[in-house]
Amino acid sequence: MPNYALQKKCNKMTTESKNRNKLKNPLKSLFNYQWIIDNIPFFLFLSVLAILYIANGHRADQIIRKINATQTEIKELQFNYKTLKSEVMFKSGEEQIVQAAAPLQLKLNKEMPYSLQPATNHTTQH
Repeated sequence: MPNYALQKKCNKMTTESKNRNKLKNPLKSLFNYQWIIDNIPFFLFLSVLAILYIANGHRADQIIRKINATQTEIKELQFNYKTLKSEVMFKSGEEQIVQAAAPLQLKLNKEMPYSLQPATNHTTQH
């Protein structure tokens, strides 16, 4: 009877150690050497996807920087356009034109303009 109890105790200990090993390393059977070798193409595919994802993020950042720089440039050009337009509007006023023409001794005509009538040609051609 003592041998039976000892054998039962040994069997119980071995099953407990097997259960503990299964609980400690449940992924060990999943990640064995052959499985890793078999899935190398998939790992390479995932690596390429990760590289493309990172590159896409960098490209998006570059595009956003260019867009912001272009928007800043557009705002500056709009400011210059509005400034030049207001200067042209001011200088195209009648008083400003008269002042600009004064050194050339040009004066404003006070008479009303009249239209020219086309000359009629009395000679006929055959």
